[in-house]
Amino acid sequence: MNFFQIYTGSGKGKTTAAFGLALRAAGRGQRVFIGQFFKHEYSGEALSLKLLPTVTHELFGSPRSVYDPVIDRDKAAARTGMERARTAVASSSFNLVILDELNVAVARGLVPVEDVLELAALRSMTCELVITGRDAHPRLIEAADLVTEMKPLKHYIDKGIAAREGIEY
Repeated sequence: MNFFQIYTGSGKGKTTAAFGLALRAAGRGQRVFIGQFFKHEYSGEALSLKLLPTVTHELFGSPRSVYDPVIDRDKAAARTGMERARTAVASSSFNLVILDELNVAVARGLVPVEDVLELAALRSMTCELVITGRDAHPRLIEAADLVTEMKPLKHYIDKGIAAREGIEY
C-alpha cells in the first residue's frame, strides 16, 4: 500500500520530516528519489544524501530565494524537475519519492497544480509520494492521504538569529 503525503505550513520542519522518511526507507534498503525544487548543492541535506547508496538526489533550483522574482531559469528548472519526477513516480524503481518545495513551485506558478495531481495518480503500487513546501494548494490537500501542517509557535529567527549551517541548511 502506498500513500500521497504533504508536509506544509509556515513552520520549520517540512523538509526535515520528509528527509526523516528518506533516512528510514534507506535504512530498510528501499530505493528513494529526492527532487529538490529551489534548493542548491550547498545544503547540509544535499551533502548527507551522497552517503546513502539507495538514494537518488537531484536539484532543480539555484541558490536564489524562493521569494525572488521568477525568471526563465526557474521555469526551466521546474520543467526539468517535473519530468524527472514523472519518470521516478511512474517507474517501479523507487519505493519513496520526495519532491521538496514542490508546493512552493505550484504557488509561484512554476508548476500547474493539474500536473502535480496527474503525478500523484501516476505513482506505481510500490511508490509512496511526499511533497513538501509552504502554501500547499487546496486541491493537493484534498487529494493527499496525509497532510501535516507545520505551524510556528515560537522561533529564534524572530529574535534576529540567522539560519545556521547544519541546522537550517
